[in-house]
Amino acid sequence: MDTPVAASPETETPTSRSPWLVLTVLCLGFFMILLDTTIVNIAVPDLTTDLDANLDQVLWIVNAYTLVYAGLLITGGRLGDLYGQKRLFMIGLVVFTLASAACGLAQSPGQLVATRALQGIGGALLTPQTLAIITITFPPERRGSAYGIWGAVAGIATLAGPTLGGALVTAWGWRWIFYVNLPIGIVTLVLALRILPDLRFNRKVRLDWLGTVLGSAGLFLICFGLIEGPPLAWSPWILAAIAGGVGLVGLFLWQQYANRERDPLIPLGVFADRNFAVMNGVVAAISFGMLGLFLPLVIFLQSVLNLTALQAGLVLAPMSLASVAMAPVAGRIADRYGGKDILIIGLVLWAFGVGLVLYSARLYYDRSEIITGLVVAGIGLGMTFAPLQSIAMRRVQPRMAGAAAGLINTSRQIGAVIGSAAVGAVLQAQLAYRLPISARENAIALPQSFRNRFIEGFEKAASAKGLQVGTGQTGARLPADIPSSVRPGVLQVAEKTFYEAYIPTMRVTLILPLVVLALAALAVFLVKRPTDHEQT
Repeated sequence: MDTPVAASPETETPTSRSPWLVLTVLCLGFFMILLDTTIVNIAVPDLTTDLDANLDQVLWIVNAYTLVYAGLLITGGRLGDLYGQKRLFMIGLVVFTLASAACGLAQSPGQLVATRALQGIGGALLTPQTLAIITITFPPERRGSAYGIWGAVAGIATLAGPTLGGALVTAWGWRWIFYVNLPIGIVTLVLALRILPDLRFNRKVRLDWLGTVLGSAGLFLICFGLIEGPPLAWSPWILAAIAGGVGLVGLFLWQQYANRERDPLIPLGVFADRNFAVMNGVVAAISFGMLGLFLPLVIFLQSVLNLTALQAGLVLAPMSLASVAMAPVAGRIADRYGGKDILIIGLVLWAFGVGLVLYSARLYYDRSEIITGLVVAGIGLGMTFAPLQSIAMRRVQPRMAGAAAGLINTSRQIGAVIGSAAVGAVLQAQLAYRLPISARENAIALPQSFRNRFIEGFEKAASAKGLQVGTGQTGARLPADIPSSVRPGVLQVAEKTFYEAYIPTMRVTLILPLVVLALAALAVFLVKRPTDHEQT
């Protein structure tokens, strides 16, 4: 890892701008980028219906952004070192804004997946520059507060997605969850041009192209296998893809170690700090839990309970509000006492809240029970933002601060990708198992002449490639030639079939993020407490 040096004389110095004004611009762009990691989840039923997409395609629409984003984050940071953080921030902003417009214009699931991937490229170019500019702009004694605000923005943006998305989908349709980025992107671009310092460094670094290819390809293959595994019955070539991805990641780590004296994509020396290494795993687990909760819960609220997108967003809103309210309180406590205890408590509450949501998931549900679980989870989540960043960065050497902050953000996104893919895989597998069973149990309520066709329809849907989970849909596409005299009765039985299959599916699926969060809480016990010198 190269050591940053002072900006060269011909360029603007960090003190030319108010650091808090610079932070405002950075957080505005960062908020927009991270908002799109969860805002799409609330639109899943509408996307399914409008674009005639099945669950497998919907998972790719959700995951394409975070997959590309996570895979290219460190590369984006290196490009900022080569060509200037301000320039890369603005290029990423332009790419992301134009890709958002293209997402809103998409006419098929394939087009939307492609444009979501372009969004991921823009986000990966922009995000690393935010932390690099913060590190250079703020003096050491004020850097912790800036990191805390940056971390809070990350959490708030991720949580605000479902609420804002629900309002946009209900008022104007799903395309506006992408169109809303246009005015924000344009305003941020103008502000960035005028306010951000144009920093250059005397020593340039070489981009590790081999490391970039190995790391990105490995992550892609692993996530591809997790997403495509259930609909393809975990075929040998799917398992081979996952194994190949794991092998490429291993080769990537070896290549980074061998290249440690030059310009590796990841300076492995930063992991010598145990606190930093543990926090990378913890932040990945938090993102895993966040994305793992949203996908099955949104489908439950809209497809099972028939809530509108806005109503579903309002159910999720208390989680965001609780997190926002708790974050600054937790930050002050972390500054005073080091953050380990508050982080453990936060993770326990976060996991406990998810457990309450799991318990309250049933057809004749009490809304207050679900909201209570979400509020508890939100309080816990708000208690993790500032302590995590403080623990992670406290002992990192200044010359590695930018790379370390980039790695934390990369771990956050990798956790989101793996969480979404893994939970989606469990969701598909459970539905594939439970739908035919539920169909056979409920077909007895239908006339004899319709029973076999009804069961066959759900057995075919259980392949997941044909699974429909849009608003008002029942998991399977019913034949168009059903007589109108019996169609209402068939639809009623079909809805009952889907509901009875989905609710136990959701409960089993939510166990996975619950276990991951519990393991993260245990991992925090490995954190070394700060010395008196570090606390001051």
